[in-house]
Amino acid sequence: MKKRNLLALLLALCMLLALAACGTNSQPQPDAQAQPEADTQAEASAEPKVLRLAESFAYPSLDAHKDYYGWYTSIYGMSETLFRVADDLSIQPLLAKSYTVSDDGKTWNIELADASFSNGTALTAEMVIRNLQRLAEVNERMAYLSDFSFEAAGDKAFSITTPEVYPTMLSDLSAPEFAIMELDATTDFDNAPICTGPFVLKSFEPEGTVEVVKNTAYWNGEVKLDGAVFYYMQDDETKLNAMQAGDIDGYTSVTAAAKEIYGADPATYTLTEIPATRLQFYVLNKTRLSDKVREAINLTVDNSAMAAFLSGTVSPAVGPFGASAPYGKVTKNAPDAAKAKAALEADGYTLGADGVYEKDGAPLSVNICYYAARSLDTIAVLMQEQLKNVGIDATLTVQEDPDATYIATGDYDIALYCMIADKAGDPYYAVDALYRQSCKWAQAGFPTAESEALINELQYETDTAKRAQLANKIVQMTIDDNAFGYVGLFNKTTVTAKGVSGIAENCPFDFYGVSAATDTNR
Repeated sequence: MKKRNLLALLLALCMLLALAACGTNSQPQPDAQAQPEADTQAEASAEPKVLRLAESFAYPSLDAHKDYYGWYTSIYGMSETLFRVADDLSIQPLLAKSYTVSDDGKTWNIELADASFSNGTALTAEMVIRNLQRLAEVNERMAYLSDFSFEAAGDKAFSITTPEVYPTMLSDLSAPEFAIMELDATTDFDNAPICTGPFVLKSFEPEGTVEVVKNTAYWNGEVKLDGAVFYYMQDDETKLNAMQAGDIDGYTSVTAAAKEIYGADPATYTLTEIPATRLQFYVLNKTRLSDKVREAINLTVDNSAMAAFLSGTVSPAVGPFGASAPYGKVTKNAPDAAKAKAALEADGYTLGADGVYEKDGAPLSVNICYYAARSLDTIAVLMQEQLKNVGIDATLTVQEDPDATYIATGDYDIALYCMIADKAGDPYYAVDALYRQSCKWAQAGFPTAESEALINELQYETDTAKRAQLANKIVQMTIDDNAFGYVGLFNKTTVTAKGVSGIAENCPFDFYGVSAATDTNR
């Protein structure tokens, strides 16, 4: 009898459990409805798609408005700007949807995209304005923004009014320092800013490793990666070893030696090499060198040979900008030793017994000043050898700080220098820095009333095509006058493991990295 009672009790318990189970299954969870069991199991077993990249620089802060930190929040895929520079150097809307400019060229009306921050807060005009005002306060390079006036026109539109016509507005708004952050919800700008990008911060080691994960609330499409890790690796050999060991999936600024190794194994690595925006150039001092001597020097310097010697880390330059840019359409004479010698002889020089041209008993000797960075030391030596081959003696003077020495004093015949010429898809920055009557190179004698008038016109011209035409005309004047020599544009060389794509390897600018489109099938 006791056994029967026990059996009955067990059966009753089983029925209660079955009924409870039926009640639970009667309202399936949304995820279970949307995803078959087999797919759920496959997803659970799949490894996250996390990219591992090496970076040559690391900073103590992630505050995109300070210093140049916004370059790296952009590389990490965390921050975005109102506009973005495309691979072809055109400026495209990003957080902005569209824009118009007033007839007087002083007011920019910007409509915002339907974007949001990673915490779900909608992007508003008021928040954008506050970001621009904060940028002016915390970054001295952007202090000029305090001269602009901003006005919201509802949640999704605002205007920027400038004291004068300001044609480079879109270029400025594309710069990574102009990132838009959630100012109200962010409690620690240095270590945990809230932004709009496809990735959000997972961990941050100041001046060290940075980890990001997919922004599941990203406003602008599917994010293909689950995350990315950025390792601080300044040493080139360390990056090469890590790449060969499979510890990282890619990096930019590949050296010539490493490029040969990767290029020999195309089944394992993908190399992408494009001319970028950092320019090597020299200035010919018109106050110390005659027209014919400067002509002879420019007919002698062979930048293609220099680029070959530097193993392809630079591309020969014609002007300060890449030839693919609409404002990079200039020409210069090819090297020609015979024409160089003819120019010198037309200037009264005769070739001495020692192979050096002389005039009035004095040998033709020029002083090349340089600083030992960005391969300028190598270029100085190569230039010295090339000039010697046509009968021009050259002495080399190296300085640690060119801006405080030979540039400041003007004590040079030829001055070598390196700078980023194209900051964000517009020629004015370099034109203003190199050719103005008020610039540091003016004492070398190039600026004229005509070139200054053209630069003034470029400063206020709002038509993009006309800006390109003006820039080309100004640069061509520097070439025709033999006032400048353009040596090379550093190549942006990126290596990735096979199957990795979309780390801005085809963009000439250094401040883009992972994006929603970045992917790997490894």
